[in-house]
Amino acid sequence: MFLPLGDEPNPRGVPWVTYGLIAANVAVYLLVSLPLSFTRADPSDPALAAYIGVLLEQLGGRLSPAELVGQVSAYDLVVFTHGFRPADPHLAALFTSLFLHAGFLHLAGNMLFLWIYGDNVEHRLGPVRYLAAYLATGVAATLFHTLFDAGSELPLVGASGAISGVLGFYFIWFPRNRVRLWIMLFPFFMHMVRWPARLVLGIYLFIDNVMPFLIAQGGAGGGVAYGAHIGGFLGGLGWAWWSGRREMAARPAEYSDGGYAPATSPGETVAALVAARRFEQAAPAYFRLAPEQTRRLLPPGDSIALADWLAANGHPSAALVVYQRHLRDDPVGALAAEAHLGAGLVQLHALDQPTAAYQHLVEVFDLDPEPDTAAYARQALAEIAALQKFRSS
Repeated sequence: MFLPLGDEPNPRGVPWVTYGLIAANVAVYLLVSLPLSFTRADPSDPALAAYIGVLLEQLGGRLSPAELVGQVSAYDLVVFTHGFRPADPHLAALFTSLFLHAGFLHLAGNMLFLWIYGDNVEHRLGPVRYLAAYLATGVAATLFHTLFDAGSELPLVGASGAISGVLGFYFIWFPRNRVRLWIMLFPFFMHMVRWPARLVLGIYLFIDNVMPFLIAQGGAGGGVAYGAHIGGFLGGLGWAWWSGRREMAARPAEYSDGGYAPATSPGETVAALVAARRFEQAAPAYFRLAPEQTRRLLPPGDSIALADWLAANGHPSAALVVYQRHLRDDPVGALAAEAHLGAGLVQLHALDQPTAAYQHLVEVFDLDPEPDTAAYARQALAEIAALQKFRSS
């Protein structure tokens, strides 16, 4: 058994949307799911006959209608009515189904994953965009599942698809984080380990979902909608990748006046200005270029010099864009470590993104950094460790 217990690093502050979503799911379970699970279905409820018909078809006549009626709870009919049935789709059910669960273990597993991974994604996206992403990837997960099980009358419920979307964001944005796992292979091995986030999430995606999905031939194997998990994860991956592309192509607010310069080749002027260290004139000229025009526009040393000047003169967002474009063009070059260091320091000190900064700062040590660069990166990593709201030994 592999049980995730937490991740590191994590941002300070309260992830209100994550906690609100957990509270909403728990409240639905305690106030609706649990009491109605012990309540016999109302024989006059018109949903009962429809549900019994679906069960008879699924069970192939192994139980009589009278036997089935005696086993149906009021909560079964809530799930049948408000869960998402691919054969009878309703817009409202795309959302209500995200807050219904099949039982305590189903709820507990989902909320544990949301608690571990949600805070970092919420901090990066902001509360409003995070809530929109959660709901949107949940809907995408349900629709992806429907592609492979379109004729099913069985309702799909649970937050797993939306939480898988959160995991997709995490996979792209926080690959160097570490996840604390309790591994119990009784009686041979019982220990807590720290594994890279991408390894843990890769296992979740391929071993826990893709392989069972293929074995089940796209259906819900053992009652688990693996297709929804995969669809949500892919939705999160795509959104995070698109957001990263947008950030790198962004024009900072202070340089946003006017349109992009024509693609005729005004880059020589920018390169000359940077080479002459006339950064105050070079910066607006640089950001008037379309993003593709900046590819390999500046020699590596000049690119770092421009980014460093922007960072030192009150333009952190602009500096981050230049550092990121440097890494886009020269990801393992002689000054890549300096670009990662610069991006990490800007995110840590100016943009309040310690977990995003951690990704860059750890990357420094894979690039044979100069001693001073390594020392600054170690100092910044120590600052991030001191900021953690959950400390572990």
